[in-house]
Formats: sequence, C-alpha cells, structure tokens
Amino acid sequence: MDLTDLPFVSVIVPVFNDAIGLKRCLQALEQQTYPQHLYEVVVVDNGSDVDQGIAEVVAAFQQATLMYESQPGSYAARNRGISVAKGEILAFTDADCIPAQNWLEQGVKTLLQHPESGFVAGRIDISFQKPDHPTSIELYESLWYALPQQEFVENHHFGATANVLTFASVMQQVGGFDASLKSNGDREWGQRAYQAGYRPVYAETACITHPARHTLSQLHSRARRIAGGRYDLQQCYPLLKRNSLFVVGIVKYCFAPFLMMGFNLFCDRRLKTTQQRIQISQLMFFVSCVYIREMLRLKSGKPSHRG
Repeated sequence: MDLTDLPFVSVIVPVFNDAIGLKRCLQALEQQTYPQHLYEVVVVDNGSDVDQGIAEVVAAFQQATLMYESQPGSYAARNRGISVAKGEILAFTDADCIPAQNWLEQGVKTLLQHPESGFVAGRIDISFQKPDHPTSIELYESLWYALPQQEFVENHHFGATANVLTFASVMQQVGGFDASLKSNGDREWGQRAYQAGYRPVYAETACITHPARHTLSQLHSRARRIAGGRYDLQQCYPLLKRNSLFVVGIVKYCFAPFLMMGFNLFCDRRLKTTQQRIQISQLMFFVSCVYIREMLRLKSGKPSHRG
C-alpha cells in the first residue's frame, strides 16, 4: 500500500464487562502495520461494572480514548463512537476480538479499491482455548454460530460488526445503527446500505480472530441476545406478518433439533467422535429451548436481553 495520502481511520470498539478481552484487543490494535499517526481507537464503555477497570485499561494505550454510553446495547455504543470519530474511514471490531497485525492496512486497501461498495466486511476466524482440543461448546459455536462473512456479504448484504470498515460519508448518508437493537443491528444497517445502492465487498485478507464461547452461560446469553435481535427486527412488520413469523419461529425451534440430531449422528463429517455427535445434539436442544423461552418472554412484553 502506498503510504502517501492515506486516509485517517477511527477504530470503534464497544465494551461491556470485558476488561481482559479489551486489553488483548487494544494490544493488537497498537501493533498495526497501518501508520500509527493515521488512526485512532475509540473505546465506548457501555455500562461496565466499576471493578472491571475499563478506564485504567484504556489509559495504558496512547492511541485509545474512552467514551461512555449509558443506553444498553453495542449498537448504541457504536453510535456514540461514531459521533466523536475523526476518521474518514470508520473501522468496527469488538472488545473480545484480536485483529491481525495488518487488519487495518488490508481493510483500508480493499475499501479504497472498491469505493462504490459502501463497506467492507473482513474474515472472522474462530479460536479455541486449546486449539487442538475444543470443548463441545466451542465446537458447537464454530459449527453453528460461526460468523461466515463471505456468506453474509454475498447472500445477505451485510457484515458482522466484529470486522467491518466503511466511509464516514456512507454512515452519514445511510444513518447510524438502530440503537434499539441488542442483536442483528449489523444486518439491519448493512441491508439499509444495500438498499441505498451500495454493494459490499468481502475482504479475505482483512482478518480478525474471535474466541468461541466456552461456557454454557455464555452460550445461553448469546442465544437470548440473538433471539431478541430477531424478534425486535420483526416488530417493524405489520401485525399479521410479525405474528406469523413468531408462530413459525416457535414451530421451527420445536422441531429443528430432532431433525438436526439425525444429521449430527449420521451425516455431519465435521464431528469426529460419537461423543461429539451426542454433545452437539444436546446443545442444539438446549439452544432451541432458550430461543423458545426467550421468544415467549419477549411476546409477553419484556425487554430484549443485551447479552
């Protein structure tokens, strides 16, 4: 990349009660191959507990500044970061992600090569605590909760905000994220940009690593958040359509685990042992139960879970 006349980049990182992950993320951002004087890191604390010490973590990194957003939800936090960002380009990742050393360089390069795209979504690799011995929950995440950015971009016209770069001018034209959403706000924004005429591009070389969740409580929380995001998105539809989608969703999650159990036990070659096949099937039943319970809770008028 020609280092002359490069745009200034604002990296926006929302964080909620994850000081350890944030420190790893900021360390990786400090080591980028992109010229340090040409990017800033805006961390937005979304209501973390005081004992997390988020301010102390951010203070240890020269390029990072700390903002606060009291409205719960990562999309509200990202909007807060956008409001103070100085960059011509906005880059988004999450506090629990580890950007590759050349993430910004490759992401900016791809965006500048495709200015008509509106935004670029980079590759997201899933990592395990023990790379050669994933737990059943980590394996489930990598198989069924992976973040396939290329598929997201090419088939659904959005990118997961763990790894997205866009022009500030595009954000101004399309508008910010829907701050009312706790999940699926990246899908909503990307499809809004697509409807505005932009055609996103997938960047294989702009990579970040996202650790798989490894506890049942983490999986439970994520499932609740995803169910809430889907439910909240449907509330913009007419009453008949959203009620129909609700019923279809309940029926789907009642029967899908039984159908997928057969696939897991007999057909899925990604599962190497009988124990893995049984454990993954059990987790599918668990997650489906979480989805159903959360959908019923939301239908009763309760607020969506932030995760």
